[in-house]
Amino acid sequence: MRTSPTMTDDDDDYKAAVAPERRVTFKPQTRSSPLPELRPGSPGNLEPREREAPGVPGGPGEASRAVAPREEQRAAVRDSVREFGFNMVASDAISLDRSIADLRHDECKYWHYDEALPPASVVIVFHNEGWSTLLRTVHSVVKRTPARYLAELVLIDDFSSKEHLKGRLDDYVAERWNGLVTVVRNERREGLIQSRSIGARKATRGQVLVYLDAHCEVGINWYPPLAAPIAHDRTTSTVPLIDYINGMDYTMEPQQGGDDDGFARGAWDWSLLWKRIPLSERERARRKHKTEPYRSPAMAGGLFAIDRDFFFELGLYDPGLQIWGGENFEISYKIWQCGGTLLFVPCSRVGHIYRLEGWAGNPPPPSVGPAPALQNYVRVVEVWWDDYRDYFYASRPETQALPYGDVSALHRFRREHNCKSFSWFMENIAYDVLQFYPLPPKNVDWGEIRGKKSNFCIDSMGHNNGGLVELGPCHGLGGNQLFRLNDMNQLMQHDQCLTQGGKEGTGVTIVHCDRTEFNDWSFRMGEGRFVHSPSGRCLDRSETLQQVFLALCNPTSLNQRWEINHIKF
Repeated sequence: MRTSPTMTDDDDDYKAAVAPERRVTFKPQTRSSPLPELRPGSPGNLEPREREAPGVPGGPGEASRAVAPREEQRAAVRDSVREFGFNMVASDAISLDRSIADLRHDECKYWHYDEALPPASVVIVFHNEGWSTLLRTVHSVVKRTPARYLAELVLIDDFSSKEHLKGRLDDYVAERWNGLVTVVRNERREGLIQSRSIGARKATRGQVLVYLDAHCEVGINWYPPLAAPIAHDRTTSTVPLIDYINGMDYTMEPQQGGDDDGFARGAWDWSLLWKRIPLSERERARRKHKTEPYRSPAMAGGLFAIDRDFFFELGLYDPGLQIWGGENFEISYKIWQCGGTLLFVPCSRVGHIYRLEGWAGNPPPPSVGPAPALQNYVRVVEVWWDDYRDYFYASRPETQALPYGDVSALHRFRREHNCKSFSWFMENIAYDVLQFYPLPPKNVDWGEIRGKKSNFCIDSMGHNNGGLVELGPCHGLGGNQLFRLNDMNQLMQHDQCLTQGGKEGTGVTIVHCDRTEFNDWSFRMGEGRFVHSPSGRCLDRSETLQQVFLALCNPTSLNQRWEINHIKF
């Protein structure tokens, strides 16, 4: 197991949520805006006075209505999904200024805000993005943000190669917005993370930095509730509620997985995968009104706001993080452990298009190592998790020998800013994460599970929550082919266990589990056999059908013999 330095520790209403004890050495607050006030029956002072006009009356996608492709467009739709991850045929048919459904709780329309809110610099990073999805993001910000609050919108082009993102984009932006929107072009591929730090340096007009992904649509009156907590306490970072835009038909709906009001908090499992957990009773009790901001241990990372000076005082993103992955946790831990506050804001809503299955992706440049996201995760846990990092390595054993660079400057930052320990964070902020994602047991063995004298390995195929595991050609990259057998007799991948598919089933499924569930497996190393204890059957395979299943144990069957091989990057 790796060893690293360990760091140690040397409200009933909205005010309690947004004004925690200040603990560290950041610049003092020079002006604190008054908190918003809810006045039932009195429309909010910054609410639009008229209903939003459609981009094209009766046009495709207006009011977030579905856009269905015609039969003759299906091939073009498939091609666009492969290239961009979205149905660009439908997107291109929708007005860039389309109207959208207002998904806010009704109470949101009666909040009154300080009108002297700080202006925003909105930063959007893109790489080979589709034309209309990118431009609709920009149009929505300009359309739905009062001019006095939008200082600038900075587009960071992360070395795109698509022709429509070159001169055509420059001309469109210059002719339409007269300097309000600018394009900054990286001279090489920097990745999302470092491009966002570049954006912070380039965006100098606004006091608040707002980061948005390049395929979003901001909601009605989205900015005042997002900015108000920051105006009250500059060490607060805020996150809008993120609604789901269907990348095929462009309908919009609240994201699933929250409580009865649609509220959820950000969390993680111990392999550092993003998770959503319900709003706790403790957080509900801190608020007087349903739609007040609430604390969250972590953010998803794509959409958030932060005081510009505070972000610089935090050191922006770790400069050693590459491309994409883990940065949302790094900034979340840094904010909380170093004296700030992270709030989710129910009355600020932003729709986000999620990539569809079949997208070819944007591979990182060859100069980046084989596993940049895993390297990022290691840097994050080595800097912020203290002794909890051992649980990450139990969940991701393949990362134990992964080089992750020098993090001494980040440890020095923690010391100089008197940042709290991860134990403090777990006890005070992420106090219920363990209820949903218990600490993992120690591993007995781990790696790819390869058939004896075979080139086929067990593969989850990305399935979860009851999906079947299958057999696939061994690729040696880990991922969906990396499993671990722990001392609780669980055969696991991330936070999920392999088990029998139904009481009498022979299939093998993968399901979410805690350490007391599905303690089903033993590996008889001398025989190379996995035995499923409850059924007494052995793990078997058919390479012809590429299936994994349970069968009566047969000592002479080569298809029931396996080997566990560690993964090396």
